[in-house]
Amino acid sequence: MPLVTLREILQKTDQSDYGVGSFNVVSMEMVMGVIRAAEETFSPIILQTAEARLKHSPLNLIGPLMVEAACKAKVPVAVHLDHGSQLEIIKQALEIGFTSVMFDGSRLPLAVNITKTLEVARLAQGYGASVEAEIGRVGGSEDGAEDIEMAITQVQDAQTFFEHTGVDALAVAIGNVHGVYKREPNLQFARLKDIHAAVAAPLVLHGGSGITAQDFRQCIQHGIKKINVQTATLHKVVAKVRSLFQQTENPDYFTYHECVIAAAHESAKDHMEAFQSVNQAW
Repeated sequence: MPLVTLREILQKTDQSDYGVGSFNVVSMEMVMGVIRAAEETFSPIILQTAEARLKHSPLNLIGPLMVEAACKAKVPVAVHLDHGSQLEIIKQALEIGFTSVMFDGSRLPLAVNITKTLEVARLAQGYGASVEAEIGRVGGSEDGAEDIEMAITQVQDAQTFFEHTGVDALAVAIGNVHGVYKREPNLQFARLKDIHAAVAAPLVLHGGSGITAQDFRQCIQHGIKKINVQTATLHKVVAKVRSLFQQTENPDYFTYHECVIAAAHESAKDHMEAFQSVNQAW
């Protein structure tokens, strides 16, 4: 199956009742586990890495691995840069072969966000790549380093932003947060429904770890088509590796290697089933 764009994957979700998992990966083992789950469930997926994680997984190393894995996968896979803020890093991802990039201007005034998003869109167009942007501000931060205050997306702002940019996907803040939820998620479905009515773009839910399958499916009914997952997978990996070392005396490296793959596979598969993307590949 050839590498596909984010636009292609999300177009397939139009008028459907499923969403596509967008899985942040930070190692070869995580890439292998997520791809294995996608092929096993026949689910389209998005492999992504966040700019804030590049200090741990350099783009020049993890990027080509992601692209090659996507090219060899038996299901449609888009490769995406998550929360890009620096134009040079966004361009590097496009040069490597990423089929989608996110420009995160959520901390900027609306007019500045529009201007900078259009700049990224012009750059991405030259590579045939898709663009995601964000309106409002999702709480927390993708690397857990900051406690960013949430700013719920305003319907008029989302409508104005999309009218000026025409992005392929728009991330919104409806009570979702990056990382671990400190209390039970309280998603504002009425606000999401209003945004969906005002904006033609597929919507994106960041901070997918910790949300129930029922809430995921309600989000999907109201326009969420791309759902980001990272923390749940990382926690699953840590838990399985800890269990391995508790239950096995002196496990070798390759046992550990398979343990990480299995953890990423299990987490991704659980989310694909929750998103109802099983058997939606083409």
